[in-house]
Amino acid sequence: MNPMRKIAVVTGVLFLIATVVHLVASSLVPTLTGADYLTRLSAHRSQVAAAVLLNLVGYLACAGIAVALYPALSKWNVGMALGAVVFRAVETVYYLVGVVNLLSLSTLGQQFSAAGAAERAPLQAIANSLVSIKDHAGLVAVLAFCLGGFLYYLAFFQSRLIPRWLSGFGIVAVILLMAACLLALFSGNRITSYVPLAMAIFFQEMVLAVWLIVKGFDPSAVAALLARAAAAGL
Repeated sequence: MNPMRKIAVVTGVLFLIATVVHLVASSLVPTLTGADYLTRLSAHRSQVAAAVLLNLVGYLACAGIAVALYPALSKWNVGMALGAVVFRAVETVYYLVGVVNLLSLSTLGQQFSAAGAAERAPLQAIANSLVSIKDHAGLVAVLAFCLGGFLYYLAFFQSRLIPRWLSGFGIVAVILLMAACLLALFSGNRITSYVPLAMAIFFQEMVLAVWLIVKGFDPSAVAALLARAAAAGL
């Protein structure tokens, strides 16, 4: 397997891992709303622990996508390739803040269930603050994803490594997700309130993952890219 083909396959697999693992992990965590979410967390402690482990895998895969693409995209534009790595690394860091908060909430859930009525109010207040931090960290993470994703979709569009209909739709999907982030930022709602705007990027990344694994990069675009890199001494 030639290096560019290997990059395409690894990137496609990472896209699948990042998306599928996150969906599975999300299904395991009780909804962090309502007056009794700490009780629900306490009752599903094992599920929360499993979700944390899955999220760690998924978020590392998120950062790995831009890292895996760097050797290919840097031959087109080093700045775009490096920017994608930086922003997706920032995304992962903020997602990990959310993971730490989830672990803390799980511990608070245990304390809340064992506490008396007088002790529950302060525990609930602490939990509400942690949920707020988790939500805001997630919002920053998605914003960072949008910036990183925009850079590598733009590089794909310019280099033609994948069909322009696919990279072009990726740019549109990222813009829609960015709109969802801005709406959440200025409205005070959770970004999950704008799921329809986020669906495009889900379908985009699943199609892209399958395309990269099955078809890989366009051979003529790869040849042009390697020639360009050789001429530039990269």
